[in-house]
Amino acid sequence: MLLIACPHCGPREQTEFVCGGESHIERPPTPEALTDHDWGQYLFMRKNPKGWHYERWLHAQGCRRWFNVARHTVSHEVRATYPMGQPPPVIEG
Repeated sequence: MLLIACPHCGPREQTEFVCGGESHIERPPTPEALTDHDWGQYLFMRKNPKGWHYERWLHAQGCRRWFNVARHTVSHEVRATYPMGQPPPVIEG
């Protein structure tokens, strides 16, 4: 079982959380100028790395707040959790 440290509630089991996908995706500054292809890229194309990845998670069975997680996609090791709006930490290794 994966143990995730909610930055608001502390460590909890993975079953209390819902993964919301990749984090730190910025909305296009001029959406009216995007082509259909550009919109498709923004909405649907995400990184799928083998290694460290920054994700959004919702503490659905707890405080119901969103936060970010730095997680390794192969080992599932969680290196950091931090509130929304903060920059991602530098993960080495």
